[in-house]
Amino acid sequence: LDKRAKWHGIPELLQKLRESSHPNSDLSHTHSVLKELSSLLSMEAMSFVTEDRKSAQESTFPNTYTFDLFGGVDLLVEILMRPTLTMQKKKPQMNDDLVKDCLSVLYNCCICTEGVTKSLAARDDFVLFLFTLMTNKKTFLQTATLIEDILGVKKDMIQLEGIPNLSGLVQSFDQQQLANFCRILSVTISEPDVRNDDKHTLLAKNAQQKRNASPSRAEVNQVTLLNIPGFIERLCKLATRKVSEATGASNFLQELEDWYTWLDNALVLDALMQMATEEAEHSSTESSDESSMATSPLRHRLPQSMKIVHEIMYKVEVLYVLCVLLMGRQRNQVHKMLAEFRLIPGLNNLFDKLIWRKYTSSDHVVHGQNENCDCSPEISFKIQFLRLLQSFSDHHENKYLLLNSQELNELSAISLKANIPEVEALVNTDRSLVCDGKKGLLTRLLAVMKREPPDSSFRFWQARAVESFLRGATSYADQMFLLKRGLLEHILFCIIDSGCKSRDVLQSYFDLLGELMKFNIDAFKRFNKYVSTDDKFQTFMTQINSSLVDSNMLVRCIVLSLDRFESQTEDVKVVEVLSECCLLSYMARVENRLSFLFRLVNVINVQTLTQENVSCLNTSLVVLMLARRRGKLPFYLNTLREKEYAEKYPGCLLNNFHNLLRFWQRHYLNKDKDSTCLENSSCIPFDYWKETVSVLLGSDRTSLCAIASYIDEPFMDLDRDLLED
Repeated sequence: LDKRAKWHGIPELLQKLRESSHPNSDLSHTHSVLKELSSLLSMEAMSFVTEDRKSAQESTFPNTYTFDLFGGVDLLVEILMRPTLTMQKKKPQMNDDLVKDCLSVLYNCCICTEGVTKSLAARDDFVLFLFTLMTNKKTFLQTATLIEDILGVKKDMIQLEGIPNLSGLVQSFDQQQLANFCRILSVTISEPDVRNDDKHTLLAKNAQQKRNASPSRAEVNQVTLLNIPGFIERLCKLATRKVSEATGASNFLQELEDWYTWLDNALVLDALMQMATEEAEHSSTESSDESSMATSPLRHRLPQSMKIVHEIMYKVEVLYVLCVLLMGRQRNQVHKMLAEFRLIPGLNNLFDKLIWRKYTSSDHVVHGQNENCDCSPEISFKIQFLRLLQSFSDHHENKYLLLNSQELNELSAISLKANIPEVEALVNTDRSLVCDGKKGLLTRLLAVMKREPPDSSFRFWQARAVESFLRGATSYADQMFLLKRGLLEHILFCIIDSGCKSRDVLQSYFDLLGELMKFNIDAFKRFNKYVSTDDKFQTFMTQINSSLVDSNMLVRCIVLSLDRFESQTEDVKVVEVLSECCLLSYMARVENRLSFLFRLVNVINVQTLTQENVSCLNTSLVVLMLARRRGKLPFYLNTLREKEYAEKYPGCLLNNFHNLLRFWQRHYLNKDKDSTCLENSSCIPFDYWKETVSVLLGSDRTSLCAIASYIDEPFMDLDRDLLED
């Protein structure tokens, strides 16, 4: 039967393995049987990793399948866990090499046979037991590789506090082990749906939040990590430690790019590094999956460049964990620690030598936060670095740590010259924690941003990072600091002249331009100087109109700025720019504002609202709030009604808007919702937002400011049931 089915003697070997591994037996015989089995399975695993990396479903791995079919996976789990089941005071010790080979065979089964990983993941006792094996440096790599694979498919997220002596385990790790542990941690602290955050409808997210009122497992795990003494400090040291530079390594790096595609992950790369330092005769006795690579000529071709890429891959994992923690509920605590442990000055010192030491082409799509990508280590590193900067600066006073002392003095001088008070956060910045050197991190980022090719996805992340520095309450000094460095002209070149087609990149540039120009008369003057011809202005407006979801934040900035400038007619400079600036003149025409309003309301409905497009609703509200202030709200509502009739669908637009505003009340008046962002970005008190929405939703059909007054009776409440559902 064995010959006919081509089982290659695996069932018989498993029988021997079972008989030789009973309690109190001599495990040396067990090990020799396992080595024999391992040789039959490792070739399949290597072909999976080195060939075209097909999924287990698309390829056939008969030996591994047979091994699992006859209970091999369960037997290995039993052998590994046996020392924990004994009642003896002195626990029996298993040979490290036997443990390594058991783990390697299990890993081979996971990658080659569908269902093995899920069945292991379902055994919580085994998963928690694996963490205890990480205390042994000799078995650390194999354990970490297997845990990562298992956690990737585990349905319910593991609770870190359930790991025996987690604090002691983490403190026992050296820096290399800690970096690899971060790769495992990333699965345990990230919300499962975070990568599609912008795509999920707010309706669904609000319903989910109601169902899950208590903190999620990911949030609980984040708190568990933060409570480990010295954990964040060690991550900061890992993220900022220097690495020796190699000379003339460019062609070897190209080689790395070629073979990186078949390396399974950073842990396999670790195995390669381990091999490079081990003696040849020791390597030849190893039977694990990774050590079979020792025969490759690679172990003779690991120059300094290899160490650089190795270090880069470590830092990707560490920066990811720091980034997730920065975006969590303990944000302020994490911020305080990152500042104290000088993460930003450390990254600034690495910027030229490691982070942006060379140009890396990046024509791949823009990846989301939690998305697995197959891009090179260098690209992943740059994206993680930019995401960290974005999270660090966003609506937080620590953003000024991205500058050096001279640049902070420059901000103070700008405020003094403009005769405006310095921002409180700038005054409170601890100068001992800011960047050192000739340039701060923000200035270095601007320099590389200008050199990036038009459609590079790095532009998206770079613009997001710089925009986050400007977000929050508008600071004239921050804007002027960036305007002086030519940022506005660079953005306009990208939007108008570079031929950039990427919607993601254009959206990030529109958002950045909005923050840079908001309420800043000098910025509008510079805009007019650059957009000096009618052709340029038309190209600019075409880009804006091509997707209002992408450009609506910029439209909001122009509308708000125009409103403020029109109240400053005693200022000669403002009057001059108002009369000359093509952009302000365009928005001053009421028919253009109404056209934007009509399209903003038309592009969304309650069922399609997401984190990405809800800004369209808020921009339309800004237009109406400013109209209300000037007593023009009835005129705007009546114009929308006339537009409906002209387009031959009476009631549709206004009913849709009515539903959107009812949703707005539910969403933004929730006690957990932070409304300061709306207030800071518009300089309109949140009470006025609430009041305007209430007036628009008024049920009195005689009120000229209530939407209901402009919907004829037959067309009332077309979509009421949809919202109730």
